[in-house]
Amino acid sequence: MRTHLAEREEAARKLAAARAEAQRKSDAERDLFQRAAGAVQRMPQHGRVHHVPEPPAPIPAQRQLDDQRVLHESISDEFDASTLLEVDDAMSFRRPGIGIDVARKLRRGHWSIQSEIDLHGLRRDDAREALSAFLRDAVTRGVRCVRVVHGKGLGSPGKTPVLKGKVHGWLVQKNEVLAFVQARADEGGAGAVVVLLKPGG
Repeated sequence: MRTHLAEREEAARKLAAARAEAQRKSDAERDLFQRAAGAVQRMPQHGRVHHVPEPPAPIPAQRQLDDQRVLHESISDEFDASTLLEVDDAMSFRRPGIGIDVARKLRRGHWSIQSEIDLHGLRRDDAREALSAFLRDAVTRGVRCVRVVHGKGLGSPGKTPVLKGKVHGWLVQKNEVLAFVQARADEGGAGAVVVLLKPGG
């Protein structure tokens, strides 16, 4: 009994001594920090936390411009240009504001053909994309007059020109096209059109 009591007292003494030593070290460290930091003042308690606002997400301006360009350049297969064409000895189209003499001069070869594209044999989607790229490149290079060969449809079922009507509709939808006429016999006749483009470059 006395042995157990003595052991408990010894354990309590050691615990008290350990706590006293820990307190002494803590006081010594605090004193060391205070001597190193010097005099300090407590900051006033304002109860508010100021967060720096996150900057707004950058506007993808280039992507918006690209999307607008795609929409601007897109052409529909469903567009019916027949009501806009002048039915004469050579089917022709003039954008509003373009004089009748422009179509007449175009038909007579007033502007020499500077470039051409042959869509003959291409599938509709491929032909549409090829024509758009061709016209865009022509305007960039400053080309004014081009020939677009769409074929007469002699190899098509029923011998009907599949691309002819599509090409007319696509050209009417392109703002860079001022006018077009059916090509003369020596330029492809009913299988091609001669197109006048707006100045570019």
